[in-house]
Amino acid sequence: MSEDWRIDRVDEIRSLITQAEPEVVEEVKWRKPSNPDGVPAFSLDGLICTLEMYKGKVKVNFAKGSSIKDPDGLFNASLEAPVGRSIDLREHDDLEPDAFKALIREAVAVNRSRKAEKAKKG
Repeated sequence: MSEDWRIDRVDEIRSLITQAEPEVVEEVKWRKPSNPDGVPAFSLDGLICTLEMYKGKVKVNFAKGSSIKDPDGLFNASLEAPVGRSIDLREHDDLEPDAFKALIREAVAVNRSRKAEKAKKG
């Protein structure tokens, strides 16, 4: 276990993502002087989500969150955003693994649906 709970949380989320969709590709994007480690970004047929660490939370940003069904109400941030939705997790917040994995699967389904629509349009 790390001294920084956020690192442990990111590792937990990374594991849940790959359990839900083993073919997911993880890349580090958006490196800059203020964030030299960059942002972990997860894709499969399009961007699924990114993970960001802030002082008091880990933020999971779903790129197409407004199109994703969230029956368990995990989204708790950026709820009014036109496209994305987020989950803000603080140190002692619980994250229900099965509900989170369902969100990942739904995000991939949205990506695949949009990819198929684009292919039809040619």
